[in-house]
Amino acid sequence: MNSNLEFEAVIGLEIHVQLSTESKLFCGDRTLFGEPANTQVSSISLAHPGTLPRTNNKAVELAVRMGLACHSSISEKNFFARKNYFYPDLPKGYQVSQHTIPICNGGTVRIMVNGIEKEVILNRIHLEEDAGKSIHDVDETFSLIDLNRAGTALIEIVTEPCIHTSEEACAYVTTVRKLVRWLNVSDGDMEKGNLRCDANISVRRKGEKQLGTKVEVKNLNSIRNLRKAIDFEISRMSSMLENDEKIIQQTRSFDAVTDTTFALRDKEEANDYRYFPDPDIAPFVLSGKYINDISISMPELPEQLQSRLQQDHGLSLYDAHQITEDKDIARFFLDVNDIVSNPKSVANWINGPVKQQLNDRGCSIEDLKLSPSDLAALILLVEDGKVSFSSASSQVLPKVINSGNPPIEIIQQYDLLKVSDEAELINWINIALNKMPEKVIEYRKGKRGLIGLFVGEVKKLSKGKADPKLVNEILERKLNE
Repeated sequence: MNSNLEFEAVIGLEIHVQLSTESKLFCGDRTLFGEPANTQVSSISLAHPGTLPRTNNKAVELAVRMGLACHSSISEKNFFARKNYFYPDLPKGYQVSQHTIPICNGGTVRIMVNGIEKEVILNRIHLEEDAGKSIHDVDETFSLIDLNRAGTALIEIVTEPCIHTSEEACAYVTTVRKLVRWLNVSDGDMEKGNLRCDANISVRRKGEKQLGTKVEVKNLNSIRNLRKAIDFEISRMSSMLENDEKIIQQTRSFDAVTDTTFALRDKEEANDYRYFPDPDIAPFVLSGKYINDISISMPELPEQLQSRLQQDHGLSLYDAHQITEDKDIARFFLDVNDIVSNPKSVANWINGPVKQQLNDRGCSIEDLKLSPSDLAALILLVEDGKVSFSSASSQVLPKVINSGNPPIEIIQQYDLLKVSDEAELINWINIALNKMPEKVIEYRKGKRGLIGLFVGEVKKLSKGKADPKLVNEILERKLNE
């Protein structure tokens, strides 16, 4: 029996996002990555007696910006609370977070899975401080602590239990990472720990309404690990239910070497944290004007641009979604299309050859030495029949990027102008047909699919310069004589 067919998972995710602030949430300590241990600390982040924290205004603005992008309602009256769960790498021994009233309530994030759109429902987005880092693999006798991250400004984005597969979970985290980058809320770098995910996973028999006992897998720092951890837990808990074993509510961790999870501790209930308002941090009030000013200052959101690309530019849902995966690529698309005025062609080029170059070179569109005007010029040369798409995409484009020279110069330098002279085309066609006389006979007996073989041979002989439309026309004429 395949237990995964009999059971369904119910998943809620908590994403911790480090905000793009120059200083920490309650003091002026820097937040640079990779600095020597314990060099970005102060009397406040070290919790010295008599020190008073002060809320970082930029962190509040970025949290509101994210909430507005996720269609959340923004709380005007806010305060911070102490979460009394012992943190060995927070000098205070507790974490400062929002509890009763988060800065952002509710909301939705639209995702796409296997070409189908779905909305993930949010419970809340709240502000909190990060903990430091405990290091267990440097000294054989002692655990070491680096407090550089302690007090760093975070938002925690909490979904409702509305996700059912690892594919949906990964699509959601990918979308959130895109959104925080789009809004400059965070760089979303999972390798640096600037975006981390906790997954709350439960399993129940299909058709049941009541949620099963959940486990929480902590600190998943890559999309791959998230997928592996969820799939492992669904399989593990499904097998337990199938064998009538009791599932214990636990906090677990993921082992990236074995692609399995393991128990850290039995899970505490929320009331064990003993939240109460922090008496040292003043409450803050957000006016309607403050919230509206942030809303006005925000860029066009990915889902808004995606809709505009579909409605105004006639792109398919898939093409529009691919273009809006990255803000710089979306801007590049719009700049190129302003020149070419052929949205489908521009989308095909960017989603195809241009992204291939980005992948091959491991760089962003900003780092790629390709201007919108050069790509537009290359697209127009193809559309005008001056060069074939094959030559343009595989030969001209990389040479333009490497040299910075205009496409027409590359085409002329490497003799890549498309050949439309019928006499020259007939010569290549005759050579191709003479090389495969038996295939010519097969074609004339009805094997029409062989036309592609002949076209390919002409393309090879002409080094991609032969006009494929004319080649097809001449081939059909000669083969049907």
